[in-house]
Amino acid sequence: MARKATPVVPAVDFEVQNHGSVFLLFPLTNSASAWVEEHLPEDVLLFGRGICVEHRYIAEIVAGIQRDGLAVR
Repeated sequence: MARKATPVVPAVDFEVQNHGSVFLLFPLTNSASAWVEEHLPEDVLLFGRGICVEHRYIAEIVAGIQRDGLAVR
């Protein structure tokens, strides 16, 4: 009997990657994408699917994400 594939749901909403002076913020869920649309400027700089964030702003952004109940890895 074949089993149906269960969709994989990320355990976190965002992934943050440190690239020195620039961080990449990846929204992984629909909730994360909605948060980005509501809280970040429309003209954010994208690198692939990631949002480029200067190192001086990342802590405040991550704190806001967590304050709103979303998980960050």
